[in-house]
Amino acid sequence: MAEAAIVPRRRWRAPLLGAAIALAGCSVAMPKLGPPIPAQWQHAAAAQSAAPADLRGWWRAFDDPALNTLVDQALARNLDVAQMGERLRAARTLQRHEGARYLPSLNLRTEQTIDPDASASYLVSGFDSTWDLGLFGRAQGTRREAQGALEASAADLQAARVSVVAEVVRNWVELRTAQQQEQLLQQIGELRGRQLDLLKVRRRLQLAPPGAVDQAQAAAAQAEAALAAPRQAINEAAQRLAVLLGQNHPDPAWLQAGPQPRLGAWALPGTPADLLRTRPEIAHAEADVLRAAGELGLAHADRFPKLGLGASVIWATDLNNNKKHTVSNGLASVGPLFDMPLFDWGLRAAAEHAKSHELKAAVLAYRQAVLQGVAEVETALGTLQQQQQREQHSQAAWQALERVDGTLRTRVKLKLDSPLALADGRLAADQAALELADARASHSLAYVALFKALGGAPLPADEVPPGAKSGNAAGASP
Repeated sequence: MAEAAIVPRRRWRAPLLGAAIALAGCSVAMPKLGPPIPAQWQHAAAAQSAAPADLRGWWRAFDDPALNTLVDQALARNLDVAQMGERLRAARTLQRHEGARYLPSLNLRTEQTIDPDASASYLVSGFDSTWDLGLFGRAQGTRREAQGALEASAADLQAARVSVVAEVVRNWVELRTAQQQEQLLQQIGELRGRQLDLLKVRRRLQLAPPGAVDQAQAAAAQAEAALAAPRQAINEAAQRLAVLLGQNHPDPAWLQAGPQPRLGAWALPGTPADLLRTRPEIAHAEADVLRAAGELGLAHADRFPKLGLGASVIWATDLNNNKKHTVSNGLASVGPLFDMPLFDWGLRAAAEHAKSHELKAAVLAYRQAVLQGVAEVETALGTLQQQQQREQHSQAAWQALERVDGTLRTRVKLKLDSPLALADGRLAADQAALELADARASHSLAYVALFKALGGAPLPADEVPPGAKSGNAAGASP
């Protein structure tokens, strides 16, 4: 009879094992993201005949060694980048050990137990081991959740690097532009003063109308007042640069006037599809989809039994016995672990449905991030074209007025015109130079906005592909 009872259980063992293995594959499938992205950019890129700009070193198109040094220093010292780097290391540490919860664990525990009749107390100590098999998609959900968190942290780090690079370049352009404007305004102030002196002489000779001197005095005062704006801009840009570089004060060398950065020839790198691999916001949205899929997988697995293996070895020692004898013995056990949810008023089903909606929301957020990225790049390209044309026209106007100034100088030397006319011509040329400086800065800032929208920045040192040149790509590791 004993053998007859055992044989049916053996016959059922293989089918039950096969069913458990089949159920272990019950997991949530990753949704198709299907990004709605155009085949090409609507706006033509600048300087199509030039080589494509390096997405990891786009600011080098300014050919400014001081700017290159500032960017490298900011990537190495910026506190926001350092914070994101530490968070990435934390996520990477957890991701490397995400599978440990589905490996056998060993615990040591002790406890004190007293008999209900208070006749004896025992010290219970022992080892117990459990092994959660991670079936029904539970292990896969955990992997996806940890990988999504890791990729989101990596995207946050790269977003910080993109922002820091763009802000350093923007503030450097604004600093140098303000210094250029200060010099031009000082020249204009000197010319206004010279005009005032000449008009005072003409007024004494009764060769100028009565209000001419007052108008010249007003113009000279306005020229002096205009100096406040660039000087304030210099101070603000220098302070922002100091914060970006993790310093408590600006470098004195920054405050020494230098040439305004000028954008060299460049071409737009890649196509809209390449935006998916470079823009951190899109990478973060994709990581959120992966993380949401992992959370849905765990919610789905919670509706099925938890299967595992367990073993324990326990010793009990009599600490205080009224019968005046001590007993110490041990007990070992091993077997399967089974935790089956039966009834919970639909809480687990509701949790799974909620996570499925969150996954759909994450997919929609990803598509929105793609659309937003494309729109920002297209807007930046359009703005860049307009600012490039503005700079070209402003330069043409300045060059024309410089030629007029040269002609006036010749006429004054030949006594064919008055020094007052020469001052007027020089003022017009300097005003055109002010407009050109502003147009050149706007063109440069539009270029910065474009590459910030593209997600251009050096990769952290541990993510640079093998064999890649470190000069333009690496920067400093966080």
